[in-house]
This record gives sequence, C-alpha cells and structure tokens, in this order.
Amino acid sequence: MAVCLKKGQKVDLTKSNPGLKKITVGLGWDVNQYDSGGDFDLDASAFLLGAGGRVTKDEDFVFYSNAKHPSGSVVYGGDNRTGAGEGDDEQIMVDLSAVPAEYEKIAFTVTIYDAAERHQNFGQVSNAFVRIVDDATGAELIRYDLEEDFSIETAIVVAELYRHNGEWKFNAVGAGYQGGLEALCRNYGVNV
Repeated sequence: MAVCLKKGQKVDLTKSNPGLKKITVGLGWDVNQYDSGGDFDLDASAFLLGAGGRVTKDEDFVFYSNAKHPSGSVVYGGDNRTGAGEGDDEQIMVDLSAVPAEYEKIAFTVTIYDAAERHQNFGQVSNAFVRIVDDATGAELIRYDLEEDFSIETAIVVAELYRHNGEWKFNAVGAGYQGGLEALCRNYGVNV
C-alpha cells in the first residue's frame, strides 16, 4: 500500500524499499469545466539539481524538448496535450542507481503551456497528484494528492527526490509560481 503524503511531508524512498533502482514518477490532473477559449496542455518536467539547488548545465532540464538526460538516468515519457483519461497524464522515468553523484536533488514540476496567451492558470485545474511507482513490481510506493487550491499560478513544483545519507527521500512540495516554465527555468539556473 502506498504512503500518502500531505504538503511538506518527507519520507524515505530507498531505505524503506531496499534494492529499489528504477521508478516512474506519474503526474496527473483534471481540467475543471471552464471554457478559456483554448485547449489545456499541462507539461511535466524534471530539473536535476546540484549544490545550491541549481542545474549544472541546461541539459539537466528534462522536458518535452529534451526528453532524456545525458546520463540516461531521467527520461521524459511523452507529452499528453489534453489530460484526458484516467491515471497518469505524464510520466518521468528515473533510474536512481544511474543518477550521477553531482546531483543532490531532482525537482518535478508541472506547467501550463502558453498559459498567459490562453488566459489559463492552476485555478482551473483539479485532482492533481504525483505518485512514485516501483518499475520492477508495478507497486505504487508514494502518493501525494495536491489538495491546495491554486488560483493565478501557472507553474507548480510538485515534489522533489533528494539524497540524504546515501539514500533517496521524497518531499511533497506543492509550491505554486507565476510566470510558467520560464520562471521555473530562471529559478533553477536554466538559460532561457
């Protein structure tokens, strides 16, 4: 049974799951019944962060235009442009054993594509979640349902995986930002 978290909670990932190597980070959401005049396209991304919480190079940003980290340890699973259907809307696969030692943290985010042009924000999105699945067994290990109501935000840092004493831990972040993907990139040191 999965560990269910609330905003701000942290939990061991690898210590309580010995031998865990490959995981899938599944992200999902629903769009409220609201007509903004355009399609809603939410995008998941991952930022591999070194010391100081910043990328070491632009390729440390894994998303729809850079689907695989050079190390091969983080892979973007594809762009769902509607969010329709049940289950994960987008997935990011992580090989924890292959993440280079220089990276202390991986931040997982969701942004709204062309949010300003389409007059969209996370106030129009509901039932957002992130979950960690063990690729070897298919078992859901961790789930974090974002209960917080967002209003004007166009980007969310959903969760982080980080190293602590040689083990990986999960942090349920749930922090909203204005400025979409560009704001997140600047925050994490990606050249835009």
